[in-house]
Amino acid sequence: MGATTRGLLLSCFHGGGSEVSRLLALRPRYPSMPRRPKGAAVAGDGGGGEGGGGDLEAAGGAGSEEGEEKVAVFSVSGMTCAACAGSVEKAVKRLPGILNAAVDVLGGRAQVVFYPVFVSENIITEAIEDVGFEAKLIDEEVMEKNILLCRLHIKGMACKYCTSTVQFVLQASPGVQRASVALATEEAEIRYDRRIVSAGQLIQVVEETGFEAILVTTGEDRSRIDLKMDGVLDERSLMIVKSSVQALPGVENIKIDTKLHKVTISYKPEQTGPRDLIEVIKSATSGLVNASIYLEADGRDQHRYVEIKQYRQSFLWSLIFTIPVFLTSMVFMYIPWLKAGLERKVFNMMSTGELLRWILSTPVQFVIGRKFYAGAYKAMCRGSPNMDVLIALGTNTAYFYSVYSVLRAATSANYMSTDFFETSSMLISFILLGKYLEILAKGKTSEAIAKLMDLAPETAILLIHDHEGNVVGEKEIDSRLIQKNDVIKVVPGGKVASDGFVIWGQSHVNESMITGESRPVAKRKGDTVIGGTVNENGVLHVRATFVGSESALAQIVRLVESAQMAKAPVQKFADQISRVFVPLVILFSLLTWLAWFVAGRLHSYPNSWLPPSMDSFQLALQFGISVMVIACPCALGLATPTAVMVATGVGASQGVLIKGGQALESAQKVDCIVFDKTGTLTIGKPVVVDTRLLKNTVLREFYDYAAAAEINSEHPLAKAIVEHAKKLHPEETHIWPEARNFISVTGHGVKAEVSDKSIIVGNKSFMLSSVIDIPSEALEILMEEEERARTGIIVAMDREVVGIISVSDPIKPNAHEVISYLKSMNVESIMVTGDNWGTANAISKEVGIEKIIAEAKPEQKAEMVKELQLSGRTVAMVGDGINDSPALVSADVGLAIGAGTDVAIEAADIVLMKSNLEDVITAIDLSKKTFFRIRMNYVWALGYNVIGIPIAAGVLFPSTGFRLPPWVAGAAMAASSVSVVCWSLLLRYYKSPKIVSS
Repeated sequence: MGATTRGLLLSCFHGGGSEVSRLLALRPRYPSMPRRPKGAAVAGDGGGGEGGGGDLEAAGGAGSEEGEEKVAVFSVSGMTCAACAGSVEKAVKRLPGILNAAVDVLGGRAQVVFYPVFVSENIITEAIEDVGFEAKLIDEEVMEKNILLCRLHIKGMACKYCTSTVQFVLQASPGVQRASVALATEEAEIRYDRRIVSAGQLIQVVEETGFEAILVTTGEDRSRIDLKMDGVLDERSLMIVKSSVQALPGVENIKIDTKLHKVTISYKPEQTGPRDLIEVIKSATSGLVNASIYLEADGRDQHRYVEIKQYRQSFLWSLIFTIPVFLTSMVFMYIPWLKAGLERKVFNMMSTGELLRWILSTPVQFVIGRKFYAGAYKAMCRGSPNMDVLIALGTNTAYFYSVYSVLRAATSANYMSTDFFETSSMLISFILLGKYLEILAKGKTSEAIAKLMDLAPETAILLIHDHEGNVVGEKEIDSRLIQKNDVIKVVPGGKVASDGFVIWGQSHVNESMITGESRPVAKRKGDTVIGGTVNENGVLHVRATFVGSESALAQIVRLVESAQMAKAPVQKFADQISRVFVPLVILFSLLTWLAWFVAGRLHSYPNSWLPPSMDSFQLALQFGISVMVIACPCALGLATPTAVMVATGVGASQGVLIKGGQALESAQKVDCIVFDKTGTLTIGKPVVVDTRLLKNTVLREFYDYAAAAEINSEHPLAKAIVEHAKKLHPEETHIWPEARNFISVTGHGVKAEVSDKSIIVGNKSFMLSSVIDIPSEALEILMEEEERARTGIIVAMDREVVGIISVSDPIKPNAHEVISYLKSMNVESIMVTGDNWGTANAISKEVGIEKIIAEAKPEQKAEMVKELQLSGRTVAMVGDGINDSPALVSADVGLAIGAGTDVAIEAADIVLMKSNLEDVITAIDLSKKTFFRIRMNYVWALGYNVIGIPIAAGVLFPSTGFRLPPWVAGAAMAASSVSVVCWSLLLRYYKSPKIVSS
């Protein structure tokens, strides 16, 4: 991977300021329309593509009408799903003068590209409102500054009911555009307008539903740091610290926690940094207060550690009381001398064993199990019963019936009591064990993020310069203290501590952990480096450009985190079941108890069926409790999100960034892939391989004129011509003649006046449209080059063809093998390109693609994708350029090459960071295996409930005498959630298919 690729990789993360989050934002089915660079169709891609080669598609298809286009962004409220977004998009596209429209259902907005002479913003607004949604024209720039992404950690969610409730109240809050709540991560991600609602108000909304919310990030601060304060921390010192820090330029917010001796500061990294903050605190207090990095685990990990510790302690305490209860009721009754002691009467018919079990089970029920009471109470208050309600009902029924039975025995001379104290205490113990194991397992689903974060080194060597820029010293600092424009020394074998560029030295850097490039990449002055990569040999001095949350590594982590928050459409199935699950289980439990009780009263079954010392009421009660505690809505709720979390993490570790569950679900259905040519099937770095001069002219002079015209173009073929022309000049900085009256014609070529000559560089059709006669010799050369999979670019001077430049773009390694493998997966491959038919045919034969479409403009690519979709195909599009973004948006799954443009990356559902074609197979194969896990999770979760509930209800009792004790049912319920999480965790061992080179 060369310098250009690495630069593009960095640019995809460093779009500048707030641009970063948008470039890697989680994209729904109908994504935000990528911005079109001003003049892109005129000067961005027109040149150099003239030979019909190298993908001549330009950014956008407006051509000469570019200046008449207008882009408007509308806020659309009321959309809840992809179908809503589809309705809005269709309504807008029916209007005359609409060039393109894209709807972001999660962001609640629509972006429309249109011609104002045919349609206005008001008409577009009315069209959206006509299909049942509210629409309002907004200013995109203002919106981007005020729309923030807040993340909350929510404690107390037990099942799908909880997440649905929290998501509903957040989504209904004014100013909230989108809210996603994930049970697996116990987090909420809220996209909100800070002009209408604040992060504090969102926390209050969550807590009003009965859950505890902890702020992870407000989305307002680009950088935030926690510092620990040591020294004299009286009221005066703290006031000095606060006022001094607030006076620093760039400091946005400061919060002091006196209990933890912690100060949290939000700041703009381009104006200040952590070392400045520490120095100000020390100097303002005359050394009485010192500050350092506050060392603690990541916020989410900290919450998880606390929760794990709480459940472990609760479980161990419950065992202290539950084991004696179990022994006295299940074991000691079979040891004669112990049985005699336990059956000794204390008060009337109340025995010693019953009194002991009552005493021991009470703290388990009301102290250790209080969290279930609290959860059940909050759930009932918000009208959404959850698993806590089932546990509370089941254990309370067993406990209070046992209390009634024991008290009745204590006041009666002949009543033989039967207690279920072991049921309530053992139920709570097993459920605590299950929750403990479940949290441990869920923690492992985010291991991929932890590994990514561990790539950053703990320390860095900071170089100290004098006023003249000379190095006068160095010191080792915490890598979190690096500030923008710091110069960091990277020694051989050390990790690059920050994104930046080399200002001194040369070496080779291993970037495989970020870019997937297996070979170390040469670095010299001016080259960019990525934080977390490893320096192989040589010493480098790197100037830090992107630090903290702005770094490429932080952006990748944030993308993966956002992807893990996104729900897959298949999860709607679990949501629908969860809404009615608990009420139905409670109802079925009551009916079970009533049926067995009535059957006993009516003597519908012989008394021999009854277990010893148990009447029909007690038997019915046991069946009813078993039904209540065996039902498990949690397994359904965890089936999809745990698998999606693991899959997105595994994908990221293998260089495949998947933007959420929607992309995963669509990818596993793909049966047709449309490949762009340049930069996708080919390497994307065209080089001049031959030059044919048809007139008597000097080669260097010929290239001077051609390069002077092409220097204004950013097209890969234009760059190839300019680079080749540079080789003909020994001097490093050659100045090209000035080009006047430069004109770029999309998909054809360029025109310019250079010195005293009129220069036209382009393809055959461009020459014919310019009324330039092409000699037969030139036509033969063009035909020969096309057959050899090369692009022939014609150069004309003063309306005469002077020569033909042959440009070749090598095919990527394993391209043929990838296409063959896809064919074995029953996935059809299609190549679409703006190149000429001759070159396209030659390339397609070499890689093994049978169906091709050549000379296609960007809008034609998107139209082709839609035609395939209308024929019933699930289409994936693989591309890398601005010109591919319309097709990437239109496809069911858009896959962007990581070395491609930031616009393509924004438009895509999946980003292939390594830029390897093999990762297309990895993405599809991973999605298939993920959804196999999800389907199996649902089979287990549903099968467990469908089979377990009837067995708990006693369906086998009449024929076999088998009955499921409530404590066993509770253990099964606890095990069901753990098994679903563990089944998803097996995805951690996923290996991508091996492509065998021929």
